Amino acid sequence: MSSLSRELVFLILQFLDEEKFKETVHKLEQESGFFFNMKHFEDQVQAGEWDEVERYLGGFTKVEDNRYSMKIFFEIRKQKYLEALDRQDRAKAVEILVKDLKVFASFNEELFKEITQLLTLDNFRQNEQLSKYGDTKSARNIMLIELKKLIEANPLFRDKLAFPSFKSSRLRTLINQSLNWQHQLCKNPRPNPDIKTLFMDHSCTPNANGSRPPPTNNPLVGPIPKAGAFPPIGAHGPFQPVVSPSPGAIAGWMSTPNPSMPHPAVAAAPPGLVQPSSAAAFLKHPRTPTGVTGMDYQSADSEHLIKRIRTGPADEVSFSGVMLSSNAYSQDDLPKAVVRTLSQGSNVMSMDFHPQQQNILLVGTNVGDISLWELGSRERLVHKPFKVWDIQAASMPLQTALVNDAAISVNRCVWSPDGLMLGVAFSKHIVQIYTNNPTGELRQHLEIDAHVGGVNDIAFAHPNKQLCIVTCGDDKVIKVWDAAAGRRQYTFEGHEAPVYSVCPHYKENIQFIFSTAIDGKIKAWLYDCLGSRVDYDAPGLWCTMMAYSADGTRLFSCGTSKEGESHLVEWNESEGAIKRTYSGFRKRSLDVVQFDTTRNRFLAAGDEFQIKFWDMDNTNVLTAVDADGGLPASPRLRFNKEGSLLAVTTTDSGIKILANNDGLRLIRMLESKAMERNRGTSEPINTKPLIVNALGPIGNVSNAVAPTLERADRIQPAVSISSLGNMENSRLVDVKPRIPDDIDKIKSWKISDIADPSQMKALRLPDSTTAGKVVRLMYTNNGLALLALASNAVHKLWKWPRNDRNNPSGKASAYVVPQLWQPPNGILMANDVNDNKPAEESTACIALSKNDSYVMSASGGKVSLFNMMTFKVMTTFVSPPPAATFLAFHPQDNNIIAIGMEDSTILIYNVRVDEVKTKLKGHQNRITGLAFSQTLNILVSSGADAQLCVWSIDGWEKKKTRFIQAPTGRQSPLVGETKVQFHNDHTHLLVAHESQIAVYDSKLDCLRFNYSVIQRFTKSLGFNSVVSKRCTCCSHLMCNIFMRWFVGLCYFL
Repeated sequence: MSSLSRELVFLILQFLDEEKFKETVHKLEQESGFFFNMKHFEDQVQAGEWDEVERYLGGFTKVEDNRYSMKIFFEIRKQKYLEALDRQDRAKAVEILVKDLKVFASFNEELFKEITQLLTLDNFRQNEQLSKYGDTKSARNIMLIELKKLIEANPLFRDKLAFPSFKSSRLRTLINQSLNWQHQLCKNPRPNPDIKTLFMDHSCTPNANGSRPPPTNNPLVGPIPKAGAFPPIGAHGPFQPVVSPSPGAIAGWMSTPNPSMPHPAVAAAPPGLVQPSSAAAFLKHPRTPTGVTGMDYQSADSEHLIKRIRTGPADEVSFSGVMLSSNAYSQDDLPKAVVRTLSQGSNVMSMDFHPQQQNILLVGTNVGDISLWELGSRERLVHKPFKVWDIQAASMPLQTALVNDAAISVNRCVWSPDGLMLGVAFSKHIVQIYTNNPTGELRQHLEIDAHVGGVNDIAFAHPNKQLCIVTCGDDKVIKVWDAAAGRRQYTFEGHEAPVYSVCPHYKENIQFIFSTAIDGKIKAWLYDCLGSRVDYDAPGLWCTMMAYSADGTRLFSCGTSKEGESHLVEWNESEGAIKRTYSGFRKRSLDVVQFDTTRNRFLAAGDEFQIKFWDMDNTNVLTAVDADGGLPASPRLRFNKEGSLLAVTTTDSGIKILANNDGLRLIRMLESKAMERNRGTSEPINTKPLIVNALGPIGNVSNAVAPTLERADRIQPAVSISSLGNMENSRLVDVKPRIPDDIDKIKSWKISDIADPSQMKALRLPDSTTAGKVVRLMYTNNGLALLALASNAVHKLWKWPRNDRNNPSGKASAYVVPQLWQPPNGILMANDVNDNKPAEESTACIALSKNDSYVMSASGGKVSLFNMMTFKVMTTFVSPPPAATFLAFHPQDNNIIAIGMEDSTILIYNVRVDEVKTKLKGHQNRITGLAFSQTLNILVSSGADAQLCVWSIDGWEKKKTRFIQAPTGRQSPLVGETKVQFHNDHTHLLVAHESQIAVYDSKLDCLRFNYSVIQRFTKSLGFNSVVSKRCTCCSHLMCNIFMRWFVGLCYFL
């Protein structure tokens, strides 16, 4: 929903409240999920209206969404249970126990047993932990205090607890303004218009004599319409007063009149750059969300989570006892225990955790090399020493600088928001951009001779829906580059000293860049080349970095003066003034102090050979740790996006990894389940010829991005005060990157012909379970496992063992036999089935989340979501008929899935709000394939009618359609199941039909067409057809060793 549509909902809410439609107000609050009315919630809790309480909560969160939501529902149901026991209503208590509290047994069985034992007591107050339970009213009030803290801490309620601030009767005012405008346009305006309906535009009927009344007698006519000229419709009091952060914070600061500024303010920017203000348009979490944005099932902080899905594995949620802790945040949330020590071998200058794979750490050093570390195994996956990729193309100043002094340092290294790219800024002239493919291999993408002198900072930004690179340097300039081709798009000049840091950000649809220079000046730039909009002084007037809180609503800066005085402050964005100054720094810091933020709650800085932590709302130091010693005076530090891990540099050219309880569980899981890693070593070297060698090179960019939640917080490496003169050892690192809507991929695409069946290898997978025909088969995204769906609606998972001699990476290989895997609980992952149609006769479909943690699947019944670690069902949706026949995740937002249906339609379904957004029609038979391309911004569908349809992702309109090409001797048009899958370059499409395997381009022109070799190969193995859901009879699976984009053939062979 657009921001204007969201604001309209708020206007309607205000109108309904003023008209006293109380029940309708709360129903709209619940259904829209835009505003959580805490007063209404409190009233319902105090009244004991438990069904209404849970119904209202259900519009914003579900039990399984995250640990905060789970504790909220647990507290409510526990209170309902205790009240039934207090009334001696044992039957009701048993019903609540079985119906409402049973769901928590899988997370804490001991707690559930303890609650059950309360039934055996004459008075539950005999339980020691409940001995102080008073009467019902006081118990509800105590619970409310706890619930409010949990709701305020829950990321799903972020920006939903405060009603936007605007004038009362705003909707009536807008209607009156519209009527006045319509009245001005009347050909025969009357002095006292009679408004009888709002269903049609207003128009005055002519006077009997046809004369036009004089304008001076008409209060409605004039250059300035009056909102109150028409009779008011009536008004009531507004909503309860609320405290809301100013929606125009950054815009207000940037538009503040400043006599020293020679350039126009924001309001004078070109049309189209500055969008209308929106109270709802606060910046989303940049990590992903990450994700996610996107749906990052493992993250409890991401705002892009599916509301109906838990944010992490079930076994990560625990309760300490019947009564929950009263503090939603505590010092236990801070990573303070040392769990890893890494030896880099040279002085670490910059670090950044991967935005999706939180066990991967990017490191840059003072000798110019970069490394990727996998924290679970302590293994260095990648090491890239510095070199100029194309010295012939280098500028003469760069060549001269390298000749005069070959030493070069990494000033900054950073991941792109989606984790598909990383950027490195060096102390001499250049930046290098790598692409990161699914195997963990880094490939050279761009080398840019960006600045004269050192490049002091690099960041990813996303202006105008295009991924860009922002750099700054010793030449006092900020530059913006196209991330796909490396073209310079903007140059910002105005600083009078070397630029120390950049911080791209957006707010209320206004995109801008903060920059700081070593003279202490802070400036802000819009993407319009019209000069700086802000000119302020940073505390200390020297090296300063700026960073937003994770949700983008609070702005902080940290810096050190030339005299060694360090300053950590929070800014009042609307006034450009310091709001809060944090204390606790050494009086004379030895280096430039570094800091980072996490969880929208805590600040951390390296000072006095320690890591100091602050609560954002308290200026005093919360706590400090020395990480078992060995830290430099001002260590560099970096949180992962969850805030569960903290990387900090050491004096011996190493890195220590600190963890909280969640981080400790993550590290232990990585240790015990090495096969679950998302990054492996290089591909195994085989003595036998592989199809990989025959296929030739493929595109060097990985699959579509995961939405994720983004990461705003950035951290600068420490800078020796004595070496700041030339800026070559100084850095600041703040970025507010955006998740890209559209990324241009790299380019080369080539594939060799498969000329002989000897280039393929068959492998039978072990299966000791009940026989059943395999109807769907796919590799996991990390290439470590193979997932099958049988005709009896049961899933099977094979994992390849890691073997130092035969398979060091643990990746899928036809030369190593995988193992059939099940979780310790021994349960089967079985789909919901249709009682009216056996699963064996239903069409099956399956799709994996990008981090391989969850699988979406259907076998003729409802679509089910499973946790891949526990095989437990998380949720079900979309009941038949018609049944789902194919599933695919949206590449930019995992809340959105495309569901191909048995009736030939395609549903675009939003899991977050549990509704169908649109229905696509274009096929004549059931849907058998769906494939997204983020590069082309399209969805390609295929059906049993052998037809391909191309749909625009933006508006879901149909762009093109064609039937697949029939081979010689086959009647046209063809019929039968047709599968589609994009190559890694997201421009070439693999199409598989029982008659052929073909490759199409983005215009649906057939480029390659092959049938004979596949036919010979399958017949040599005893199979009759290439594509058939019954082809894998005998209950045996056959896998192949095609290139990664060919793994879709696992569906067909």
